[in-house]
Amino acid sequence: MSFMRGDLLTKTRKLVRGLAIAEPVWLKAMEQAPPVTFPRTDAKIEKITLPEDVYIKKFFKKHPDSKYEDAIRFNGFDPPPARVFGWRVLELKEQGVGEEEAMAVADMEYRAEKKAKKKAYVRLKQLARLQGKKPPPNPYPSAIKEIQAEEMKYVRDRFTNPKTLEIVKKMKEEKAANMAERRQGGW
Repeated sequence: MSFMRGDLLTKTRKLVRGLAIAEPVWLKAMEQAPPVTFPRTDAKIEKITLPEDVYIKKFFKKHPDSKYEDAIRFNGFDPPPARVFGWRVLELKEQGVGEEEAMAVADMEYRAEKKAKKKAYVRLKQLARLQGKKPPPNPYPSAIKEIQAEEMKYVRDRFTNPKTLEIVKKMKEEKAANMAERRQGGW
């Protein structure tokens, strides 16, 4: 039935008219109350765009490293800085400020917030050192540093894990055997 166009009702009607199948019991009921048909999209799905998307692109052009440092947290409630920047520009434009001025103000606010976060962490570390405690982890780490911290345990593990050390030992033995074979004129 895949070669015929239409929904189940249309296909079944064609098969019954062509005497390919006997008329099903449910056909009359379905003809009286046909299923809802949805308009076809013709495989042209429109891209969803939000009003602040223009400013988010401009933000990333101005701050390309923000993509890596200010990661989007899917399980977090705080929106990414680029989206906050876009919202702030739109808010300022609604108040009657020009686009360039609004972007400059939003950019200044972004930089000030980033600077304040760094200062807060520096002060937190100073307090911890004065109290003789270990400095706390950075509450505003970059995404790259978070990933590196997660991978660090695996990096350290390679020097102590017996299975890893055994594999390394075998690889060194194979390499030594290959080198000895080369010296003897095997190649």
